[in-house]
Amino acid sequence: MSRFPIPATIADAPAASRAMLEAVNKQVGFVPNLFRLVSLSPAALEGYLGLSAALAKGALPAKTRERIALAVAEVNGCDYCLSAHTHLAKAVAKLDDSEIAANRRGHSNDPKADAAVAFAAKVARERGHVGEAALQAVKLAGYDDAQVIEIVLHVALNTWTNSVNSVAATDIDFPVVAVGEAA
Repeated sequence: MSRFPIPATIADAPAASRAMLEAVNKQVGFVPNLFRLVSLSPAALEGYLGLSAALAKGALPAKTRERIALAVAEVNGCDYCLSAHTHLAKAVAKLDDSEIAANRRGHSNDPKADAAVAFAAKVARERGHVGEAALQAVKLAGYDDAQVIEIVLHVALNTWTNSVNSVAATDIDFPVVAVGEAA
């Protein structure tokens, strides 16, 4: 059970968050618990949605973004995010079970994506203190400086949602996937 009172409906959310939640509802078809939780702070919701939207327009493909989210959720031990991103990886990014399992281990079956996911997992595990070899490996795989920065921002954004959900013990509203379980 969540440690915070998650608004049950959009109407129960703070007034300043309602339009943003309506936009999420229109885009996703429902408002996941994470968004309703974060809506308790309209500023936090605006920041989360803004950074998410900006990164969606970046250079990294949607499949790679989902791969990174899966790796980071596993590293950070967030069942909520792992469940949500497993669902999104299958339903939206069309990743198969083998790929999702590799992503959760910090890898990918796609050679170029593997470099991004491995780097992202390393950034998450080492809290950004990666060595020169890790940086060079992702660059040698074909990622330019801007894409490397986007990878780091995806790690940061996912770490933020992982932390919010872990602190709040957010009720999972996706098919449950637990950290550490075989994919």
